Amino acid sequence: MLYRNHIGAMAAAMLMGFGVPASSADMKYPDFESQWRSPTATHGDSWDPTRPAGLGQQAPLTPEYQAIFEASLEDQAAGGRGNNYQTSCVLDGMPRIMSLTAPMEILIQPAYTIFIFQNAFPRRIYTDGRKWPTAEEPTFEGYSIGKWVDQNGDGRYDVLEVETRQLAGPRALESTGLPLHRDNETIVRERIYLDKDNKDILHDQITTIDNAFTGPWTVDKVYVRERKPKWSEYLCREATDRIYLGRDEYAVSPDGKLMPVRKDQPPPDLRYFKQPQR
Repeated sequence: MLYRNHIGAMAAAMLMGFGVPASSADMKYPDFESQWRSPTATHGDSWDPTRPAGLGQQAPLTPEYQAIFEASLEDQAAGGRGNNYQTSCVLDGMPRIMSLTAPMEILIQPAYTIFIFQNAFPRRIYTDGRKWPTAEEPTFEGYSIGKWVDQNGDGRYDVLEVETRQLAGPRALESTGLPLHRDNETIVRERIYLDKDNKDILHDQITTIDNAFTGPWTVDKVYVRERKPKWSEYLCREATDRIYLGRDEYAVSPDGKLMPVRKDQPPPDLRYFKQPQR
């Protein structure tokens, strides 16, 4: 018994030394730390979840990018991929990743908050007051700086406000190929907060500012807390019966021959191959 008491005292002292986190009731941060899922993920990845995908989104596109979007839809209807680069394992990037086609977990630290996606790289949001970096390479998820907001002055944060810049491309907003501008000057602003009536619902109010749009586009993404989370291993694999050459997609026949995926599709440029003599 004395030995057990001694071990218990040592454990208590070690825990005090490492600083045991306070209970959630004592924390100044909201209860975001959980697994979150999109309630609409099984029905597609419509950017505005209140509207159907594709033309039903009524996206505020400029005439140039409306034409690009319609061409993407036509290409997909003919069997191509259009602007959906995900089929060749190109990362979704921001803001499409926030459609949560697979679960996400949120972890909060004083200097940053991490969004851990089952099907993508983690996203880090810096909340330590830093300035925008000048030498950071653009990435598909971009660089995110956030700020915690106490809306009602009760000493607890309610909202995480985030801005994301320095994005790489090409990127689209959904699997229909709803385009973002090729200049990759996208700015994404978010307000993330728990639903006031149901703390198992998380809102991500996303405003996308992009030169493909006639003005800022705001949507409200809604996520549902999973109290008994399950995780699956994710591995992106290109389809074995498809070949991608730049932006062009071709099929592979059962006997290993290159085939078109849509009517009247031209063959790839073979200028560097020796042509057979006729």
